[in-house]
Amino acid sequence: MTRRSPDARRRGPSMADVAREAGVSGQTVSRVANGKTNVDDATRERVLAAMRSVGYRPNSAARALRNGQFRSIGAIISALPTFGNSRTLSAVASAVAAEGLTIALMPVTQSTQSEVTGAFSWLSEQAVDGIIILIEQHQLDENEIELPKGLPVVVIGADARHEHPVVDTNQAEGAAFATNHLLDLGHRTVWHIAGPPLSYAAERRQRSWRATLERAGRETPPVLTGDWSANSGYCHGLRLAEDPSVTAVFAANDQMALGLMRALHEKGRTVPGDVSVVGFDDMEEAAHFWPPLTTVRQSFEAVGRNAVTALLAEIANNSQGTAVVEVPTELVVRSSTAAPAG
Repeated sequence: MTRRSPDARRRGPSMADVAREAGVSGQTVSRVANGKTNVDDATRERVLAAMRSVGYRPNSAARALRNGQFRSIGAIISALPTFGNSRTLSAVASAVAAEGLTIALMPVTQSTQSEVTGAFSWLSEQAVDGIIILIEQHQLDENEIELPKGLPVVVIGADARHEHPVVDTNQAEGAAFATNHLLDLGHRTVWHIAGPPLSYAAERRQRSWRATLERAGRETPPVLTGDWSANSGYCHGLRLAEDPSVTAVFAANDQMALGLMRALHEKGRTVPGDVSVVGFDDMEEAAHFWPPLTTVRQSFEAVGRNAVTALLAEIANNSQGTAVVEVPTELVVRSSTAAPAG
């Protein structure tokens, strides 16, 4: 059994203790602790066994100062608790963990210049190597919002006005899939329940829905604006159910589609017999709605993985990228859509 001196017990085991236990130099222990490759396998295993034996744990802060990296990523996130934000953040955290890194979160509520700058300052104090920004509101693209310099940055879901890599779902493609699916079934036009006006995703889905109808030479109904909640879909659904000319609705997310379908059922309009409904997200519960929901599947996992990959490339290259990565979508056809009656 290894015996440590009283001084070692007070201060905790050191590299010198490990070196004595393994019978190697302190420089060799340092190489192993810092992940260097110029140590043969047998010696590395002996040093690692000695670390376990004496209870030595490398000091990550000190190692960061030596290596110039903290192995930690910051994330500035919108405090708006939406399904998409939650899933994207979870995907980012999983991708960060898979790289053996840690993540520090900083939520913001209004996305103003002072809030964003304050978030950057706080994360800088937490010693992060780079920052991922996930802010849904359009304020990030307003002229007064300038991202502070000095750290690698990747933005999720924003416009490309800022000189940083941008990663997002191909929102326009997904909305076109949804709208064309309903037109191809034979519906004269498609109504739309949009997300909130300040949302990047909502604005892009609405713009693509409108452009798809215009390209097809179809009438564009007035937009109904929701707030991503099932309740907002339900309230708009009560109005739509009163109009017999409404036969197809594209809701900008699955939760609003759920509320819409409840309202239609309550008003005696069957889905899809009277009204076909398409959502967006393909949340896990969508396959268990009644009827199961036709929807646009987006890969939050791919968005998170691409964002982390882009940020790590900036960190490794010590350079600022400007690439725009759009993750493709997929239309998942279930039982909530059909050809119009008659």
